Amino acid sequence: MTTQSVEARAAVPAPSASRHAAGFWIVAAAFAVEMAFSSAPTPLWTLYRQRDHFSTMMVTVAFAAYAVGVVVSLFLAGHVSDWLGRRRVLLPAILLQAVAAVLFLVWPDLPGLVVARVVSGLSVGMATATATAHLAELGAASRPNASPNRPVLVATAANLGGIGLGPLVAGVLVRYVDGKLTVPFAVFLVLLIVSAVALALVPETVAIERGRTYRPQRVAVPSTARARYFAVGGAAFALFAILGLFTSVAPAFLAAIGQSSPIVAGLAAFLVFGGAAVAQIALGRLPLARQLAVGFTLTAVGVVVLAAGVLSSSSPAFLAGGLVAGAGAGSLLKGSLGTAATLAPAGARGEAIAGIFLAGYVGLALPILGIGFATGLGVSLAASLTGLAVLVLAIMAVASATLRRHPATA
Repeated sequence: MTTQSVEARAAVPAPSASRHAAGFWIVAAAFAVEMAFSSAPTPLWTLYRQRDHFSTMMVTVAFAAYAVGVVVSLFLAGHVSDWLGRRRVLLPAILLQAVAAVLFLVWPDLPGLVVARVVSGLSVGMATATATAHLAELGAASRPNASPNRPVLVATAANLGGIGLGPLVAGVLVRYVDGKLTVPFAVFLVLLIVSAVALALVPETVAIERGRTYRPQRVAVPSTARARYFAVGGAAFALFAILGLFTSVAPAFLAAIGQSSPIVAGLAAFLVFGGAAVAQIALGRLPLARQLAVGFTLTAVGVVVLAAGVLSSSSPAFLAGGLVAGAGAGSLLKGSLGTAATLAPAGARGEAIAGIFLAGYVGLALPILGIGFATGLGVSLAASLTGLAVLVLAIMAVASATLRRHPATA
């Protein structure tokens, strides 16, 4: 009896480890909800256009507002959890996303949509790096002997998987409920509030540094191997343009060729970001050069198939191209970030990675805005999307050739 009691006590994790283990999954779930909400409006843009009769250009403006919010927050607040604490930044980020949900509900006109998207972007910029770091620290505290890749895989699944699930969930809700422009946001508002309550119980993993002088996140280009750095920055620009396409104007194209179901619009985004998540997880252990090579190849093939789908008005080809391009983008993003980190000195890696994200979010906004302005001038959406495909292929060709001309040093 005594032996059984000792064995039972030994089998129970220490309270701290158990609390950190629970906190790990709470943060993962909250991170997934955060990212899912950021992309949830994707299948709703067509409904807003039908209701308010605004143009494709207005959709792209609302979408670009999100990218602006992310960039501003990424450089002003994305790094402050290093000395303010993870939970103390992540919890306000989730609450800020809840504010965005409220704005979608109470101010559904175009100005309100733009403001809500900016607020949503601000939240994502605060949450992304913070949640990823928090998962790494909670994972190390709860399972010190486990592989450090485990938190990275969970963070990837929550981030890209969440972005993929958001439009799919919203699309299903829109298909089967009456309040098509309110119920999805109400559902996510509840999930965000529940996430915030749960996050309040998660252990903090960073001690507050009193008296630290605040400064925005800096962007630094490594002084050596700048050609390689700018090449992967260009790759980030191109791949984010493809990801942005599927969370902005892709539903309008699908509707134009007869696929107006919000579930199809949500499925398109789910395929792209799901493919990116699976590729990052499956190919993440390849050498950086191989990750980049696979990423360039898959993205190029996917973009070609996607363009063929646009020119032939084929939704299966468009969706298949998105899936392949998404997988390539996932591998290419991981390889680009890893390359930037290896090119920079140890003390400037965060600043070098910030530069890659800056290039990426510029790529998320500018090409999509270009599509909006082109359609406003009378260019067809199909022609605009084909032009985007050509631009992406050209940038990737230059980036790939530059990397071949300037190979990594041993």
